[in-house]
Amino acid sequence: MIIGTAITILILIGMSAFFSGSETALTAASRARILQLEKDGDIRAARVNSLIADRERLIGAILLGNNLVNILASALATSLFMNLMPGAGGVALATAVMTVLVLVFAEVLPKTYAITRSDQMAMSVSRPISWLVAAVSWIVVGIQVIVNATLRLVGVKPPDDAVSAEEDIRGTIDLHHSEEGLDAKNRHRLVGALDLKDMTVEEVMIHRKNIVMIDVNQPADAIVRKALASPHTRLPLYRETQEEIVGVLHVKDLLRAIVGNNGKTDGLNILELCRDPWFIPETTWAEDQLDLFLKQRSHFALVVDEYGALQGLVTLEDILEEIVGDIRDEHDVVVRGVRPQDDDDAVYVEGWVTIRDLNRATGWDLPDEEAVTIAGLVIHEAQTIPEPGQRFAFHGYRFDIARKTRNQITGLKVVPIPNDED
Repeated sequence: MIIGTAITILILIGMSAFFSGSETALTAASRARILQLEKDGDIRAARVNSLIADRERLIGAILLGNNLVNILASALATSLFMNLMPGAGGVALATAVMTVLVLVFAEVLPKTYAITRSDQMAMSVSRPISWLVAAVSWIVVGIQVIVNATLRLVGVKPPDDAVSAEEDIRGTIDLHHSEEGLDAKNRHRLVGALDLKDMTVEEVMIHRKNIVMIDVNQPADAIVRKALASPHTRLPLYRETQEEIVGVLHVKDLLRAIVGNNGKTDGLNILELCRDPWFIPETTWAEDQLDLFLKQRSHFALVVDEYGALQGLVTLEDILEEIVGDIRDEHDVVVRGVRPQDDDDAVYVEGWVTIRDLNRATGWDLPDEEAVTIAGLVIHEAQTIPEPGQRFAFHGYRFDIARKTRNQITGLKVVPIPNDED
């Protein structure tokens, strides 16, 4: 009788260990890897995905089975030790022995094993756990109803711990980056794709001051020389004022026309070679514009404000650079308006340079939520239009105002402030 009871207790502790390990393995399993295994035809992975799709029912079934065997094992152990040692001593001994056995062999040991081999163990236990969930599902549903009703009685809403796919991906990226399993460049590429939906074309466009435009009223040979001297293949053409864009000249179209004209520029009608300009509002989301570029098979758009005034231009490359970083070829130049200095990692910056371009050129992390250009950031933080010679410090950087034209900051020196500097 005593031996039979002891064997039963050990079997129950083994079952408790199985439930504890299964719970840890199924909750810690990588859903991405399990999903890929399911796509590869692994039936066990399919069962795991089916189980973790309803975590509340899964955990409820496992806890029900685990508590049932633990309570039964404790009751049998108490009865056994009461027969061997009647009185309070038997109860105390049973409590001490069961605490050690359950803690070590039914909790810590199986969970430690499961956390190191979560995917493999999850697939191994998927079949018996599926049977358990199916068998006790009606009990779990009843428990859930009682729990939710009790929470509502005390004024607490049932928890909603749903995490969006984007939050899950961002959290995974940041976790691997913090553990040095992902370098800064790869983190930027992965997060950059997610940030596009929160970014407008105004934040990634080339400002109108940096656009190379050509007056269409010039002679054809002058237009050809300027087009060939430019590092860009698409050039806006304007008439009289730069606000009146009449077309976009593609260098390939120009060269094709010259070849067809026996290599001569005389008689070329530049306007006939132009493509219609594509105007988009500055509030367009970068992700939407990327989709439009791909859909319309166009790589170039002009950005205007609510009054139709030209603000800049944006290309497919500008948006892609927010994901992959700078894309440079043999015709590209370094970021205009940013000149590194010899002292203290300082740079001299033209006021019209965008904060994003400055961050990209220097690896800094100046905020761009409240302003687009570096001059705008200084004015926003200083709450005034500074004068040359003034110095400001914010966001861990020092800003020395060098030049000013009318009410515009046209030049300033920016230098990181060392951590030990007051």
